[in-house]
Amino acid sequence: MGSSSSPSCLLTGVFLFLSVLVSAFPSVVQAGITRHYKFDVQMANVTRLCSTKSIVTVNGQFPGPRIVAREGDRVAVKVINHVPYNVTIHWHGVRQLRSGWADGPAYVTQCPIPTGRSYVYNFTIVGQRGTLFWHAHISWLRATLYGPIIILPELGVPYPFTKPYREVPVIFGEWWKADTEAIIHQALQTGGGPNVSDAYTINGLPGPLYNCSAKDTFKLKVKPGKTYLLRLINAALNNELFFSIANHTVTVVDVDGVYVKPFDAETLLISPGQTTDVLLHAKPYYPDAMFFMTARPYATGSGTFDNSTVAAVLEYQNPSRSSPAVFTKNLPLHKPTLPAFNDTSFAANFTGRLRSLATTRFPANVPQTVDRRFLFTVGLGTSPCPKNQTCQGPNGTKFSATVNNISFASPTTALLQAHFFGQSRNVYSPDFPVVPLMPFNYTGTPPNNTMVSNGTKLVVLPFNTSVELVMQDTSILGTESHPLHLHGYNFFVVGQGFGNYDPASDPAKFNLVDPAERNTVGVPAGGWVAIRFLADNPGVWFMHCHIEAHMSWGLKMAWLVLDGELPNQKLPPPPSDLPKC
Repeated sequence: MGSSSSPSCLLTGVFLFLSVLVSAFPSVVQAGITRHYKFDVQMANVTRLCSTKSIVTVNGQFPGPRIVAREGDRVAVKVINHVPYNVTIHWHGVRQLRSGWADGPAYVTQCPIPTGRSYVYNFTIVGQRGTLFWHAHISWLRATLYGPIIILPELGVPYPFTKPYREVPVIFGEWWKADTEAIIHQALQTGGGPNVSDAYTINGLPGPLYNCSAKDTFKLKVKPGKTYLLRLINAALNNELFFSIANHTVTVVDVDGVYVKPFDAETLLISPGQTTDVLLHAKPYYPDAMFFMTARPYATGSGTFDNSTVAAVLEYQNPSRSSPAVFTKNLPLHKPTLPAFNDTSFAANFTGRLRSLATTRFPANVPQTVDRRFLFTVGLGTSPCPKNQTCQGPNGTKFSATVNNISFASPTTALLQAHFFGQSRNVYSPDFPVVPLMPFNYTGTPPNNTMVSNGTKLVVLPFNTSVELVMQDTSILGTESHPLHLHGYNFFVVGQGFGNYDPASDPAKFNLVDPAERNTVGVPAGGWVAIRFLADNPGVWFMHCHIEAHMSWGLKMAWLVLDGELPNQKLPPPPSDLPKC
């Protein structure tokens, strides 16, 4: 006679099985939902500065639609290319844990999506909350192809600061009347600097300080006494920006999708590729005035730049009027005072105030020991002018830019595919120099020879290597601030300084307790920055200057992080719809 199990025994067995499952896979319980988006990349006519042009957009919107998700959610974005350009989308700052196929930089993790084809980007948001953004990652298409990524905390988890009355994305951009693809094509042909933008924008609008733009002004309408969370994103192509709101102080609470120790500031610095969440505490009374919110560049190089100012307007609802939403017109307008365009001391002081929360719930897991140390010089240089051609770079050469004097040569096969399928030969070499091959006084008198070398070289790291990287600006063709972005990782900014990095004395001053955790950091003009990260994400990860002109000239490289031994430490195979080269 067969034995039978009682219901209570069955329930006990199920409970024990679930307990084992939960302990082995805690994410099973905490898993978020899957959020689906459809991005139709299409041309649209847009008018700015009394001039209309056709631009690349997502779903006809400029700026593009927002992605909203909670920490732990999976995001699936189907991107369909309807434009006459190859397209990729990068989810800037998303860690992409074991989802490198969804990272997006052209010819690094994928071949671009050709006209008429589609690709589904699939990734899960792990351990991040705040603001990031998405943008095109091929040529200069990100001039108009960008939008916000808003990551909310897990359900039931509050912000570690005052809950805002409302949340508002504020995206800085750059606008050219001309076709940006033609601009960079011409610059690369002639070897000179690309034409600078005609205006900066806030949420796609240049504002009243430009001719013919009064009607194209972003207005932030607030209620007295309320707190607003402004999600600031610098999507500009080529410029770091100072930002301020007249007669108002904001509280910085998050950078690059990571909470920071709150601090108050009247003026912020935000580099291309960086995001900053701030609390704006509206005045407790109706101020009987309007206030400009303005941004203009922080520029340290010797080249020309767009030295204009973009303005938006902060308006208060008048509670004394009968209508619940009356905003009084023709009020006095207050304007903020921004630092000088080359105020490097302000830049250093502002970034030096950023600190991680470093609490039990939001720890700063700074690598305390280091397996591999690297010194990278970052800066400009020159390439020879082709025969029978006149070039517009320094002394008749072409502008180039390098990391450790190697100007990155873009491959025609995606690096990650070449690595995964063991076909790296003739695509890349694993011998990127870990220190400058020809040391010199990096911030002193530059060497006479400014010519660069070219190559597609990678640094190869075993899984779980702890890395310390010092990035040193150089004086070749002038010192300059360079915002460096690392894909696939956050890193800790453990130190920075001016002059040449001194490995004997500078590490003693490193902050290994609560340094800022970022995905994009400015290498100071005439100085250095030190970062640390743990290479726990297998794949090929791009690192590059987020000033698009410098990236076009070759200021980029890549890290290859090998698989670990365990199944959850290995890169899965590519999705079936991954574009082919």
